Amino acid sequence: MVMATKTLSKEEKKKLLKLLTYEKVKGKPIYYKDYKKVLKGELPPEAVMGSSELHAILLILIATFLKINLPKDYIVAGGELSFYTSPNSIRNLDIAIYKRDEIKKPQPKYTKKTPLVVIEIDTKADLSRYSSFEEYMYEKTQEILDAGVKKVIWLITKVKKVMVAEKGREWITTDWDRDIEVIGDVKLNLGELLKKKE
Repeated sequence: MVMATKTLSKEEKKKLLKLLTYEKVKGKPIYYKDYKKVLKGELPPEAVMGSSELHAILLILIATFLKINLPKDYIVAGGELSFYTSPNSIRNLDIAIYKRDEIKKPQPKYTKKTPLVVIEIDTKADLSRYSSFEEYMYEKTQEILDAGVKKVIWLITKVKKVMVAEKGREWITTDWDRDIEVIGDVKLNLGELLKKKE
């Protein structure tokens, strides 16, 4: 259903832009993809803030796999966990793996606790300020690593590829039906996981 076009007041626009902020980098907002359609009244905010079927299914599938296979001293957090990479920067994380001791008392607020491993599935970000998805992906990856995360794994569904980045090591890109080491002996093979669930 298309919403009627409406001229927003400055205050309404400010509130809506705050709602439509996906991440912040050095205080500058990155909005959700298609946020301009919301501002024009063509879409409701929920239409751009929600997850696609594929994203939602992959997130649960991977999180369940990790919960079953990781040792009990690890905990898996998911669903756009907002993580302060620095005082003025917040990045959303699809899946974050922590040592259980780090999350003894989960707080009802954005986290400053640094995960060991982060897994990202595509992005919901508006990329108009970037030359490509890859530029956004590399910037976010480097920022997360600089914040202390040991490993960042990206799943790029359109081309069925995986990028693995570790600080001080060469970043690699491979097919998503290859074994990817997550932590220790736990290896994720998304291609195999999807075949089992077909």
